[in-house]
Amino acid sequence: MYLSEKAKSINPSSTLAIDAKFKAMKAEGIDVVGFGAGEPDFDTPEYIKQAAIKAIMEGKTKYTPASGIVELKKAICEKFKNENGLTFAPEQIVVSNGAKHSLINAFQAILNPGDEVIIPAPFWVSYPEMVRLADGCPKYIYTKEENGFKFTAEELKNAITDKTRALVLNSPSNPTGMVYTESELNEIADVCVERNIYVISDEIYEHLIYEGKHVSIASFNEQIKDLTIIINGVSKTYAMTGWRIGYTASNAKIAKVMANVQSHASSNPNTIAQWATVAALSGGKEEIATMKKAFSERRDYMVERINSIDGVSCLKPNGAFYVLMNISKIKGRTISGVKIETSDDFANALLENAKVALVPCSGFGNDDFVRWSYATSMENIKMGLDRLEAFLNN
Repeated sequence: MYLSEKAKSINPSSTLAIDAKFKAMKAEGIDVVGFGAGEPDFDTPEYIKQAAIKAIMEGKTKYTPASGIVELKKAICEKFKNENGLTFAPEQIVVSNGAKHSLINAFQAILNPGDEVIIPAPFWVSYPEMVRLADGCPKYIYTKEENGFKFTAEELKNAITDKTRALVLNSPSNPTGMVYTESELNEIADVCVERNIYVISDEIYEHLIYEGKHVSIASFNEQIKDLTIIINGVSKTYAMTGWRIGYTASNAKIAKVMANVQSHASSNPNTIAQWATVAALSGGKEEIATMKKAFSERRDYMVERINSIDGVSCLKPNGAFYVLMNISKIKGRTISGVKIETSDDFANALLENAKVALVPCSGFGNDDFVRWSYATSMENIKMGLDRLEAFLNN
């Protein structure tokens, strides 16, 4: 069978793979606890649902402009102005089918064959594959746990070559939960302006920060703003994962190219979800505060509990809803008859023997870790950690 070599080279998403296995086991009636998918366990707020119903009843069910309705673009511009101190015009906004689609558009718009994109590791599993799909070459900066999983401006400068076209910046980060400070971002921005490289700034978790504050790298000056493509959406903040609305903000030339790419790939994002997103961005923040408070409590419990268990440890993340658990001391051990040599070995053994689904970080650029999501109930978290402890004591 004749198939695309590029397509065959793309690795499947390990986060979706573990979540699919977890759901299949659960469907079979197996008592399994899942910590895989990056999805809030809260329901979409009622006012957003009502806005979607209203759109349906008013007949707003037809095609829209490929890059999104003007009303939503204006609401996004207001969001940037009020929350990030950034001024954008509607023609600089492209609304897509989720932030993942927005990232695909961005890489397609700026990369030519052989162009390099710097990606700090550990990274979200899809970044390198997206770069490859756009005929680019991912290049990694391997960060260290003792440095909070953050790279420095000096490390960035040393990684840049004549082929470097962009840096992927994800703060708060999936999978580490780390958040770059204002001063750290300012130094990184100076390097990007000096070397004239784009910044793909993935800010999808911006409202889920528990200490400190979110700063967009685009906010420092016009030069870095012109080089930055901000990626955002409503999935994490408003518990709207299935609604599939993401968006970008960039200079108008890049936005036009991304809109053209999208017009041929998917046309417009879901019309009804666009109108619901207008309501989401224009609505109150009480639901966000409630969700954030619950996540903070779960995070604190998970971190304290993991660090009390022999053989594993973790840092306390400042944002998102993930904890990276260090399993380097477990490697080489045999547990429940399984020799643990990789994070995949550990995750599979834990799932099969303790019925706990975690994401191995082999696909995230650091095999010494597995990822927990605390976007689940405290009851599930306690149960999962009890099972982990029993598994390790086996």
